[in-house]
Amino acid sequence: MTLTKYLIIGSKGQLGIEFIKILAGNQSIVIGVDIDELDICNMDSVFNFFKKTKPEIVINCAAFNLVDKAEENPEVAFKVNAEAVENLALASSETKSILVHYSSDYVFDGKKKDLYIESDKANPINKYGESKYLGEQLLFKNYDRSLIFRLSWVFGNGTQNFIYKFLEWGKKSGTLNIASDEISVPTSTLTVVDVTLSALQKELTGLYHLTNTGYISRYGWAKFISDELGLKLNINPVSKDSFNLKAIRPEFSAMSNEKISLELGITIPSWQDAVRKFSKGFHD
Repeated sequence: MTLTKYLIIGSKGQLGIEFIKILAGNQSIVIGVDIDELDICNMDSVFNFFKKTKPEIVINCAAFNLVDKAEENPEVAFKVNAEAVENLALASSETKSILVHYSSDYVFDGKKKDLYIESDKANPINKYGESKYLGEQLLFKNYDRSLIFRLSWVFGNGTQNFIYKFLEWGKKSGTLNIASDEISVPTSTLTVVDVTLSALQKELTGLYHLTNTGYISRYGWAKFISDELGLKLNINPVSKDSFNLKAIRPEFSAMSNEKISLELGITIPSWQDAVRKFSKGFHD
């Protein structure tokens, strides 16, 4: 039996960790690398690494996703989220690897007030969104054996997600102010991995929105987490503008997962079910 060789880039982040965990039980060859082992911003390093390892499937989980810091350091955001993606596209073309890349709901301006679909016009309103959209364009321009999934509000086993931050805030204060005018779809790393692997099995290419089903405000999500975990917190709905953050956030960036669901013949779990499943780990 021939084993598929996967290269997971950004293997120490919450999404990379989930891929490593699931693929380890799938009789696959899995190579996981992070910034300390491979600098994807260095084209020579990327080409040399690809030639040496010859991956069949490359899954890029690496990203500069600190939205406010992207306003302060746009050159870093564009380097990681766009230029590095071009490096991966060119290297994948050389080794004929399939390349999976993850983009963001922040490519949209949030003015539609309805679920965004793949054909809607991108119009990012912050540097992070601009860098992610440029990454998409550079990938499609340079390599057609690629698969781009736009994600939103990703949560999993890590510290760079809203659930972790919310629980940390709750330890410090019993009263929390959470934005009620920022709406999108909480999306589990488990859902992202499951759908990605199904799409690869079906040899899909192109652009898809990959989220759990439904949508909610940050405030509504916080209330749901608090209720699920039985926390005694006083949570107040406030405007996102009250936080004076450097980056402007879209008000409604929820995306429809209908295209990928129909393509794969699946029903993607609701965000509520995904959060419940994840929060069970806090009770165990």
